[in-house]
Amino acid sequence: MMEGSLSKWTNVMKGWQYRWFVLDENAGLLSYYTSKEKMTRGVRRGCVRLRAAVIGIDDEDDSTFTITVDHKTFHFQARDGSERERWVRALEDTISRHGRRERWSRCVPAPRHGDLERRISEADAYLQIMIELVNKVNTRVTELQDPHERNKGQVILDHSNAMLDNIKHSIVLLQIAKNTVNPVNGVYQGPTTLSQSHIKGIDLSPRVELGSECRELAAPTMPLSPIDSARQPMSLLVPDTSYSSSEGEEDFYDADEEPNTHTDPAPSGSRACSAASAAEDASPSPGPVDLPRTRDGEIDYDALYEDDSDSDLGSMENHGSVVTHLLSQVKIGMDLTKVVLPTFILERRSLLEMYADSFAHPDQFVKIVDMPTPRERMVQVVRWYLSSYHAGRKSQVAKKPYNPILGEVFRCHWDLDGVEPVTENREEVGDGPVPWCSPDQLSFVAEQVSHHPPISAFYAEHVNKRIQFEAYVWTKSKFLGLSIGVHNIGKGVVTLLDLGEEYTLTFPNGYGRSILTVPWIELGGSVVLECVQTGLRANVEFLTKPFYGGKKHRVTCEVFAGTEKKPFYSAQGEWNSRMEGRWNDTGRTEVVFDVTAMRARRKRVAPISRQPANESRHVWRHVTAALRAADTDAATAAKRRLEQAQRDSAKRRLDNEEAWSTQLFSRKGEDEWEYNTPLRKRIEPKSTPLRAADTETR
Repeated sequence: MMEGSLSKWTNVMKGWQYRWFVLDENAGLLSYYTSKEKMTRGVRRGCVRLRAAVIGIDDEDDSTFTITVDHKTFHFQARDGSERERWVRALEDTISRHGRRERWSRCVPAPRHGDLERRISEADAYLQIMIELVNKVNTRVTELQDPHERNKGQVILDHSNAMLDNIKHSIVLLQIAKNTVNPVNGVYQGPTTLSQSHIKGIDLSPRVELGSECRELAAPTMPLSPIDSARQPMSLLVPDTSYSSSEGEEDFYDADEEPNTHTDPAPSGSRACSAASAAEDASPSPGPVDLPRTRDGEIDYDALYEDDSDSDLGSMENHGSVVTHLLSQVKIGMDLTKVVLPTFILERRSLLEMYADSFAHPDQFVKIVDMPTPRERMVQVVRWYLSSYHAGRKSQVAKKPYNPILGEVFRCHWDLDGVEPVTENREEVGDGPVPWCSPDQLSFVAEQVSHHPPISAFYAEHVNKRIQFEAYVWTKSKFLGLSIGVHNIGKGVVTLLDLGEEYTLTFPNGYGRSILTVPWIELGGSVVLECVQTGLRANVEFLTKPFYGGKKHRVTCEVFAGTEKKPFYSAQGEWNSRMEGRWNDTGRTEVVFDVTAMRARRKRVAPISRQPANESRHVWRHVTAALRAADTDAATAAKRRLEQAQRDSAKRRLDNEEAWSTQLFSRKGEDEWEYNTPLRKRIEPKSTPLRAADTETR
């Protein structure tokens, strides 16, 4: 038993209400009362069944948690993080305990009393036959004269006796099951009538007739839950569904949204018996999809990567058993770095390629250089930064890019608006991320520089605009129950070479919400963009949606100059649709960006046939083709081959005492990484006199 006070959100009062909670682990029930006194009188306000329930926490709020079960979501608030931790762990253990019983009940239907009686009689009849056969084997072995043959016979006899003992023990367990009182909700509770509530334990010592033998098994005493008589009837009566009521009135659903009407996926408390059976229970994938082919009949991998159609292998709810089997292996707060996720949730590209989509609007990036004043340049940095996230989400359903393998590289470049691409006798930069691109194109390169922890480093530049960007990101994922949180640790630096300005920035956290049904992505957390040279700073807040209202994907931004207390520029909106800004000194308003009016530029990538073996699209081409063909088995097999090759390579380096060497990036200090040959090292800065407007904040 565990009990104590928590606050519970109610939609009737639109706020948190004090409640006294009692967790009965045996019954798998969380009951709550308006006060401790009401609890002692047995006046229960409501209860939450924990069998098949899912616990969820908010990564940005250390005191709240949720329980989702029976098409309802209940919201609770503890006093602090440590108290929430105690409740969450106790609830998880209870759900896991009842989940094991649920697995067994799904694999083996609960027998009736008559069925047990018949099975015991059948087993006893077969037991007599076994006893006679074993006796014959024993007689035959004793008659053998050859010691070698006798040893062989003794081995057979020993195995036969062991099997005989197991059968006898199984019949004893059947007899105990027949004589045991009916369980409550799959959990043995002892007496189930109120008149028996004074009994503190039961001693079961059934005598099981085994042919001519009589065996006695002393069953262990099974004490009742340590609760007083006022509460005991409440714990034994487990309702068919969780409820919340007050003085006879139907109370409320605890979430703002209406209860789900779709069929629940297999809940986390109801795991499949094994990974194999879980996969068999999942809904079948869509039928095969024709893949693009070359004139020679080979798969056209380049066309595959340029195909933006979303061949959905099914939402999470269509693969409920697979997902819940996976979730049964993790607990709240657990790091998911080494947890293998099912193939059907993968997106058809590497994480390194997803980082490249930060420059899907290359004109917004290079335009930073063209702004006449430091304040306008800072606002343009903010505009590019906030508009860079929507292009990274290609699917309506949140999916996970491939985890890059160690040493994987991705290269690409973009044409700018108004700059006609030159195909003949064009000038090439000859070095940098993409040596074959022109000085009027924006080029990009990324490398997976570390596997444990997973760190990606990337770099972009435009030669003629003399602007560059370098960054590194270390991702750390965490299981939050109903969500998965990905913390992006690292920073990026935009450098304007001719102006001597550097704009540092950090990255928001990502959240995969509703992972048991149809997952969607959300960004959350605070990030800072600042320029030391001009003293300008932008504070950006990615706001996660609260459960009691509010919009998704909200962002607010305030830009400050020097030590000023009030921002000179403010912006708000949604990062995946539209944001509006305001210059506070003049009152002028503007559209920061509008996704519907922005056309993402397609990145240009070398054909896979010309890519080295470690280029992203070359590395993952077989997985990508299988996913596009909706062939989950082939995608899983191809992914496993890559992972095994990585393990083999790591083992060889360990055996040969060789350290991994990066190709394009080098470690800088303890945790930072930098591109080996950035633009600032390859060209001399122009000696351009300072523009008059630049002096306003210098």
